[in-house]
Amino acid sequence: MIETTVLKNRYNEIFGSDPDLLAKSPGRINIIGEHTDYNEGFVLPTAIDKAIYIAVGKRNDQEIHLYAEDFNENYSVNLADLAITDKGWPNYILGVVDQLQKLNLPVDGFNLYLDGDVPLGAGLSSSAAVECATGFALNELFSFGLKRVDIAKIGQLAEHTYAGVKCGIMDQFASVLSKEGHVLRLDCRTLEYEYVPLELGAYEIVLLNTNVKHSLASSAYNKRRELCEQGVAWVKEKHADVNSLRDITVDMLDELVKDRDVDTYTKCKYVVEENIRLDKACEALKKGDIEELGKQLFFAHAALSDEYDVSCEELDFLVDFVKDIPEVVGARMMGGGFGGCTINIVKKGFGQQLADAIAPAYKTKFNLELDPIFVKADGGSQLLK
Repeated sequence: MIETTVLKNRYNEIFGSDPDLLAKSPGRINIIGEHTDYNEGFVLPTAIDKAIYIAVGKRNDQEIHLYAEDFNENYSVNLADLAITDKGWPNYILGVVDQLQKLNLPVDGFNLYLDGDVPLGAGLSSSAAVECATGFALNELFSFGLKRVDIAKIGQLAEHTYAGVKCGIMDQFASVLSKEGHVLRLDCRTLEYEYVPLELGAYEIVLLNTNVKHSLASSAYNKRRELCEQGVAWVKEKHADVNSLRDITVDMLDELVKDRDVDTYTKCKYVVEENIRLDKACEALKKGDIEELGKQLFFAHAALSDEYDVSCEELDFLVDFVKDIPEVVGARMMGGGFGGCTINIVKKGFGQQLADAIAPAYKTKFNLELDPIFVKADGGSQLLK
């Protein structure tokens, strides 16, 4: 957590005045439901107690002045000259401003200071948190009256247009709309959602960060989207009412896809069955059956690794290592794949011991450090006093 006095003081040092308001928007984890969002399926994310923090204030001109603490860099541009920059980090803010302008909302000049404690590159959606913190703060600063769902959609479009990543809605939705102590069961087709209590009892969530991100992630992601769309097209030849894998059963895939292309069949089957696993995980949470929840995580990892083929050696090593440890009831890779974190459901108080046990073996095999990240389910975007 970053103290509000630190944010105010840094803003004042950089811009020479006090900010008009302070806001934060959190990173997120996803309990289960991976690669289902762009197939109009279900996801089960929640915000975490690590966030992007923003201090913002109005200017008397039409310029935007930005400063990012992580990069020790500033950036400025006139609102009339808004464009994608090769500098990278400003795009997550500028993309939001661009979307607000496209909605004909009267954005004026502003100063914005950016800091955060979401680990970068760990798959905890720091980019979505930046977009959502920006959207949330500017909505308050200029009194636009946007709803939280609108802010999530703006963040997603900013990522598509300025960051160039065709992400689903999950990350932004979780960052803005999460509720402390709950997960969001989000329908990625209708954006209807339900809060499910995340009451883990004697257990807690521990993330293990591989500290790797393999370069084939984006090309592999696009390839899988194509295979999923191909499977839907083949089923649609017989079932005209089908729009996505959300509408398809394994029996349909067996009949209409399996004999045409095994790879397409396998990828589509994974998505259909992941939605079923998510429903089982929700039922387990509602019953307080954390052991059953854990089983669904292990099943999901096996399918992500063997069927959807988005895991990697480092992720598989971490999940295999914890399988026979009685204090760990479930684990899987989390996020798009090819690196990032595993999410582990662990006996309370055992997390550090677990990390200490795995780290030497991980270092020996991959010559990489292993970082544990301890997280709690938290609420979505908010103003800070």
